[in-house]
Order: sequence, then C-alpha cells, then structure tokens
Amino acid sequence: MTTPDADGLLAEQLLRLTRRVHRIQRRHLQQSGLEITPAQSRLLRALAHYDTPPRMADLAERLEVVPRAVTTLVDALEESGRVRRVPDPTNRRVIRIEVTDEGRKVLRELQHARRSAAEEILAPLRDDQRGVLGGLLDTLVDGVPGAERRC
Repeated sequence: MTTPDADGLLAEQLLRLTRRVHRIQRRHLQQSGLEITPAQSRLLRALAHYDTPPRMADLAERLEVVPRAVTTLVDALEESGRVRRVPDPTNRRVIRIEVTDEGRKVLRELQHARRSAAEEILAPLRDDQRGVLGGLLDTLVDGVPGAERRC
C-alpha cells in the first residue's frame, strides 16, 4: 500500500505527463498544418468509431460533453468541409453527422500526428515497459484491465 505522500507524487507525475502529452500533440498538430483544435480532432476521431452517422446527442454522450459543445464543434468542422449534417433516412427531423472525404483525409493525418507524438513520448521505454505501462493505464482509465477504449 502506498502512503498519501507517494499517492500525491504519483498524481503530480500523471498531471505533468498529461501536460507533456498535450504540448507534444499540439506541436505535432501545428506541424501538420491541419488547423484543427484538439476538441475538433477528438470529435472527428469519435465519428470514425460509428458504422452509421450518429446524432449530435450520441456524440455528446460519447465525448461526455453537453450537446451545445458538440454543435459548436460540428459547426466549425462543417465550415472546414470535414463533416456534414445529413437527414436521418427514417426520420427527417433527426440530423446525423457524417465524415466527408476531406474529414477522412484529416483523420489519416491526425492518426499520423498522434502516432508521431506517441513515439516521441514513449521513446525512452523498452517494449516490455510499454506493455506494462499500457496495462496500468487501461486499469487507471477504465477501472478494469484491458477494457475497451473510447477515444
């Protein structure tokens, strides 16, 4: 069992790592020239997980944000040609959000930027250490080892 001081140190290390991850990802996004915010990229990645275009409410639930936040993000992504609003085929009052070809291109570039950032962050670790870290992070993020990741 850890002491409160050790737990506090671990919490501080996690916060510092999170800030470092955000800085590195931001730098990689800027280098890619995509002109996309981290929140927009998160929404675009969430869209990629759906087999059929989701409703705004579905996206808000998946991202754990209020629907108004999703509307703002979709507005910006739609303006840049990365997503479009489409009517639901069974209920025309319902609007769904789908990724455009431009959005799929951006998703590929985002994936490359995220992979580059991860390689930079994980460079000091050996493969076995990366495996242990992955298992520990799964447990911390999901509360269950090996649980399905969201976005």
